[in-house]
Amino acid sequence: MTSTLISGISELWTLDPALDDAAEPHAVTDEQVRRDAALVIEDGRIAWSGPAAEAPAADEAVDLGGRAVLPGWVDSHSHLVFDGDRAAEFEARMAGQSYSAGGIGVTTDATRSASDEDLRELVRGRIAEAVAGGTTTLETKTGYGLTVEHELQAAQLLSALIADRELDEATFLGAHLVPREYDGQDGRPGADDYVDLVSGEMLAAVAPHVRWIDVFCEAGAFDPEQSEQVLRAGAAAGLGLRVHGNQLGRSGGVALAAELGAASVDHVNHLDASEIDALAATAARATAPGDRPGHLAVDAGPTVATALPACDLSTRAPLAPARDLLDAGAALAIASNCNPGTSFTSAMSFCVTTAVLQMHLSLSEAVRAATRGGALALRRTDVGHLGIGARADLHVLDAPAAIHLAYRPGMPLTHRVWRRGVEQSPTAKA
Repeated sequence: MTSTLISGISELWTLDPALDDAAEPHAVTDEQVRRDAALVIEDGRIAWSGPAAEAPAADEAVDLGGRAVLPGWVDSHSHLVFDGDRAAEFEARMAGQSYSAGGIGVTTDATRSASDEDLRELVRGRIAEAVAGGTTTLETKTGYGLTVEHELQAAQLLSALIADRELDEATFLGAHLVPREYDGQDGRPGADDYVDLVSGEMLAAVAPHVRWIDVFCEAGAFDPEQSEQVLRAGAAAGLGLRVHGNQLGRSGGVALAAELGAASVDHVNHLDASEIDALAATAARATAPGDRPGHLAVDAGPTVATALPACDLSTRAPLAPARDLLDAGAALAIASNCNPGTSFTSAMSFCVTTAVLQMHLSLSEAVRAATRGGALALRRTDVGHLGIGARADLHVLDAPAAIHLAYRPGMPLTHRVWRRGVEQSPTAKA
């Protein structure tokens, strides 16, 4: 078993859960950020960390030359299984047209026409882009097929990528949009018929290949009653719950997520005080062990409010009230929402920068939301931190301190990346 000593770390953000402050559960403590530090990787895990002067011997050694090290980003919300391009839609939106959920149908047409191999290579390329930017844990969803055949195709693709350890979490999003063949016109079935399909035959086909079910609870997509039907069916099938909620207005998605014990509700752009309080009230819900190491049960724990700042900027929507959520005591995550229509980026560093510069979060709050927060939203304990036994997912910055993420916005600060203890960027800058 080979061990590797990583030294020359000016600032090591372990975010070790064992060092959390019970009085401030969402804060980063001084003990969770080490200076002049080193760590040891063994068998893909963190085996030791501490002062560089006390570092043990190891089989191999890497000197980072005084750079900062963070846990790899945990991106708990993305949509990578698609073909086609919606640049024209984006250009029109930047010219003043408003966003609505209907644009998803354009991607659906292109994705249904793509071959298995084409989709696999597209998804693998997008995962590689994310990893190159420091993302080491990634969730992604089905949702651009919207037939039993095509949603199963996407789910099987994601399941295979998880088996190959290229992807971490898969979500079934058959309830992304009502496809046009269910428009209820000229004798065709309607939206409720599609909801029955999603929560029946489609779910039965897809469930063995995914861990989560999601629904777009929004005007133009699915109302709260339809969303509840989908979520309850998913829970009965043993899947954890996720919700797209309150993106375009107060859709009822946040209240539904909190009521049903969803692991996360994502977007959360439009919240009133009662909805913020409802999310904060879930923070006291205890997690429970899962069925394998590093995993928690999908049906226990807080409903994490997940902000998607790149999407907010791309749609010119109001930024999610992350400051208010944290101040109320809600659990917060930051994710990319990488998708072809409203957030075609997997740059989590950009999302963290935006959270600091425009959403009034401190650097430590934003970093924690993009690591530990995402891990909690995915009910994972093995990622999002660099405590002993954690997966050795390292994001090395070409900077002496993590504050450079906000201090030097837009600069290419990812220097090297380790994922599961294996370096992903052999062409790192000298």
